[in-house]
Amino acid sequence: MSLHYHRPFRSLVLATFIGLSLALSPLASQQASAQNDPPEGWVTPFPAFRVIGPLYAVGMLDLSVFLITSEEGHILINTGLADSTEHIRNNIESLGFELEDVRILLTMQAHWDHTAAMAEIKQITGAEVYATPEDARVLEDGGFSDAHFGGRESFEPVEVDRIIRQGDVITLGDLVITVHEHPGHTEGSSSYTFTVNENGRDYNVGIVNMGTINGGKRIVVDPTYEGVAVDFATTYNAQKQLDIDVWVSAHNSQYNMHDKYQPGQAYDPETFVDPMGYVRAIERLESAYLEVIADELDQ
Repeated sequence: MSLHYHRPFRSLVLATFIGLSLALSPLASQQASAQNDPPEGWVTPFPAFRVIGPLYAVGMLDLSVFLITSEEGHILINTGLADSTEHIRNNIESLGFELEDVRILLTMQAHWDHTAAMAEIKQITGAEVYATPEDARVLEDGGFSDAHFGGRESFEPVEVDRIIRQGDVITLGDLVITVHEHPGHTEGSSSYTFTVNENGRDYNVGIVNMGTINGGKRIVVDPTYEGVAVDFATTYNAQKQLDIDVWVSAHNSQYNMHDKYQPGQAYDPETFVDPMGYVRAIERLESAYLEVIADELDQ
């Protein structure tokens, strides 16, 4: 049975109305086109690699999928496109782990390119899906109520087993992971932080959903959803306050993975240490956000 969560009736009606109104919109058409002909980086296999400690990348050339391992089972974050399951399985097995040992499924944003294989992987593994309230709604209706790209089912709906919120702590074995709500890109976008100790040093690790703005999204004039401008601004500020040593994102290109790592490269916990690059990436997105607002007000 699906979870029931308390939300203001007006917000629920608004989300449904937005989704219905987009059914025949150019945005919905753009998404359908992308699903039929996805970017090469979303479908090109890429070998698994260790980021740091128990964190591994098991996704595609650009679409990120992350595995966090423990002796009590594993956490999988994101799943990529609908036909990604076999590649994810192969990557996990190449590391010496098993897909069936995944116990928790998380997402960073409830868009089809990151969630389309989630229902299948949940069925295979029996893992529980955790999500923020707003992304849980979208996961359970297969993307229909997404404020920007909704109005059609864009991935197989998946039941959410636990609602997670800002500051919640996810534990599994020796893993202790903190949840951060970073809305804007989607209403329920989320990031995750934890600490890894390697060679006597503590590294603050962030799996960070970046505040990118999809084409056609409205921020202040006829906003895509009520409060989106505040969501983005709050997210940029909150992310800059995080003390991050090692960071990764929902797309490998967002954290310059290919400049930092090449297949076959020997593991080194310092490979992805990039605190200044993290802050600069957020500042660039914040500047782009201000430009979008200025353009809207000039129209």
